[in-house]
Amino acid sequence: METSTNSIPSAAAVRCRRKINEIIVHCTATRAGRDYSVRDVRRWHLQRGFSDIGYHYLVRLDGTVEPGRPLDRPGAHCLAHNRCSIGVCYVGGLDQAGAPCDTRTSALCSHRAAVSAEDALSAGHHSRPPRFCGQGVSLLRCHG
Repeated sequence: METSTNSIPSAAAVRCRRKINEIIVHCTATRAGRDYSVRDVRRWHLQRGFSDIGYHYLVRLDGTVEPGRPLDRPGAHCLAHNRCSIGVCYVGGLDQAGAPCDTRTSALCSHRAAVSAEDALSAGHHSRPPRFCGQGVSLLRCHG
């Protein structure tokens, strides 16, 4: 099993049998300041009937990247886009009151810059129709 790191591996560094042409960024739709792990998200997804966590990577509040679903397996994060994409999810997406909010950290923004440099189309969860992607908010621009 892969271990946590402080970076999302580049496409060139990962041997994957699937053709990847999109990286889709999601959020956990959880309140600001509350940290969750791949183990937590995997449990949520299993409770919803998934075979595993739907995302390939989870970025925690401190910027630690935890591997989720193996890259050789299509994700379960954005219907009609799973076969050719990598799903990255960051912890957060809601303010303390539970309203949608851009809670991304500078660590996540650094990861997005590195991932975008791989020539894959990097799309936010919000740029897909809601019927494809369930809950969550992901704004594409990194502030600061």
